[in-house]
Amino acid sequence: MHKVELKEVGLDIGLAFARHFYKTDYLHYGYWPEALSVDPANVLEAQENYANLLLKHIPDGVNSILDVGCGSGKFSEKLLDAGYTVDCVSPSPNLTKHVRERLGERVEIFECRYEDLKTKKYYDLILCSESFQYLLLENAMAQTQELLNQKGHLLICDFFKRDVEGKSPVSGGHKIERFLKYMQAQPFRQITDIDITKETAPSLDIMRDLIQEVIAPTWNIVAYYMTSNYPRFSKLFSFAFRKKIAQANRKYLSGGTSGEQFAHFKTYRLFLYQKNS
Repeated sequence: MHKVELKEVGLDIGLAFARHFYKTDYLHYGYWPEALSVDPANVLEAQENYANLLLKHIPDGVNSILDVGCGSGKFSEKLLDAGYTVDCVSPSPNLTKHVRERLGERVEIFECRYEDLKTKKYYDLILCSESFQYLLLENAMAQTQELLNQKGHLLICDFFKRDVEGKSPVSGGHKIERFLKYMQAQPFRQITDIDITKETAPSLDIMRDLIQEVIAPTWNIVAYYMTSNYPRFSKLFSFAFRKKIAQANRKYLSGGTSGEQFAHFKTYRLFLYQKNS
């Protein structure tokens, strides 16, 4: 039986909230230039900015793309509409249902972890948009070498951990120093390294406000009802899932998920690499 992880549940819930509150199917951060007000009404525009930034950095000559961790399939759809041939990696069964509904037979969906993917296909570009943080670095890069055509490209747009003291309320991300050092020894040439932390960090302010104004009050009301009416069950549930509850509280309900905190602990980068001949 498939074991459901907290991050998978978080993505499913995130999609539901994104659709209802922000009218978007994107699951990635937004790109907020200075001229764009950090307001819930502008979330979709910020996410379109991010999507267009990715499109802008796809090199000429690329035809086939593997979208690793494709979320709801929204950006894959944008790639298809731009004329690319696209396949998707979707390890989440729930998100895969959304991808199938959106894209139908336009793509092949590999329902597995990227590191476990088996195919005879090769690609001009492998895209990791906010999915690279979940991959096992060594295994993922070995897989990438196998799946790319000669002189193929790897496009990563994701956040990495800075080497600073303290514990980030936003988990995830490879250590940036380790990643850069590791890539220097790989058969890839770095073409692009753009720091977009400043432009993506405001997404955390939007998330913080949603949590504090909607999710946290709802959680507290439900918890109050359960402890008042079902004290034994609530006590047992709280004890059995204490670690998961503490993790959810730290990650989602602590109030520390601000753009300022994010920028202190993380660096959001767009990397483009080309495979050596």
